[in-house]
Amino acid sequence: MNHPISNLQGVLEGAVAGGIFPAAQAVVLHRGVQVFGGVAGAATGDTRFDLASVTKVLCTTSLFLRLWTEGKVGPETQVARFFPGVPVSEAGATVADLLYHRSGLPPFVPFFAQALTSTPELLDPACSQATRARVREEVVQAAARTPLVAPLRTLTAYSDVGFILLGEILSRAAGKPLDFLFNQYVAEPLGLGARFHRLSELPTDGKVAPTGSTRPREPAPGQEQMWGELPTRSSPPGEVDDDNAWVMDGVSGHAGLFGTAVDVARFGQAVLDGCAGIPTLAPGPLWHRMLVTDPFRPGSTRRMGFDSPSVEHSSAGHFIGNSSPGAVGHLGFTGTSLWVDLRRALVVALVTNRVAHGRKELRIRDFRPFFHDFVVEALGIADPTH
Repeated sequence: MNHPISNLQGVLEGAVAGGIFPAAQAVVLHRGVQVFGGVAGAATGDTRFDLASVTKVLCTTSLFLRLWTEGKVGPETQVARFFPGVPVSEAGATVADLLYHRSGLPPFVPFFAQALTSTPELLDPACSQATRARVREEVVQAAARTPLVAPLRTLTAYSDVGFILLGEILSRAAGKPLDFLFNQYVAEPLGLGARFHRLSELPTDGKVAPTGSTRPREPAPGQEQMWGELPTRSSPPGEVDDDNAWVMDGVSGHAGLFGTAVDVARFGQAVLDGCAGIPTLAPGPLWHRMLVTDPFRPGSTRRMGFDSPSVEHSSAGHFIGNSSPGAVGHLGFTGTSLWVDLRRALVVALVTNRVAHGRKELRIRDFRPFFHDFVVEALGIADPTH
């Protein structure tokens, strides 16, 4: 199929008109050059989007790399060094187990339900910083005490709980809060405007794409009946969509970053640069070790911190990652994604706020592969040798 890359603007606008999401930004880089940048719907180029689980690579995985470089933590670091006497530690889990999502921890636990029940003043915008800090630590401890749902390294199960713990391990290893470390070690070196939005110091500017209107959010599909009736309040744009991150004062290893498609794409280029030996975040050899598919779990799509395209029905489409050494990236629940094709030197960053139409609006699942296939075909690089 022959079409110019500029037609991607119409694809974004069509998705907005069709109600898949109310706003979007997209950036495409090929061989280090931006070949597309577009905005559609209720957004401008500097609107920040809730990046949701893209936080797992942009913040937490990146920080792991930096602290690994400095010798403060490594793949074989025992979780027990930071969280002794809890189930995941007693199983012998390492930081690599958390990064590969093979620790046996469950995918999701509604920690926020207990937090809002015991501390309803969290819903008051005037809630004190001390209260938010106390509840945040209570959630971290609850995550640490979470029972395993499978023996260590027997199951690959994508886990927010594991990344909550991982974010805290990195914070403790470096002796600084996670958001401070992200700003110092990732955002500043890469020139990113992305940042966490602490509830206790929420920014007042309005350039944030809305995601939901109530706190807590409605259950996502599959989460119905996981918690009971809770007090609610209205939720302004700028507050993190993820309820667990919200009761953690907006700062967690699994979610919480806000940023633009430019931020996400710039990080994607840093991945390519790192693999090429340009040590913006970490030396090339560490990048190559990071991006090895999980050796313990044959068939897993997980690399350390990153995902890679699945064989069938990949959000990256039919082309991205279809030749060695493949592709790495990550999705975010709010409708965000990053895919980096290592062979084609291609970076595709797509950020949307599809949850603003309700968490049951799932057409992003069909839109993402269509969008990525459109990019590859427009650039004429469907054959990976080109």
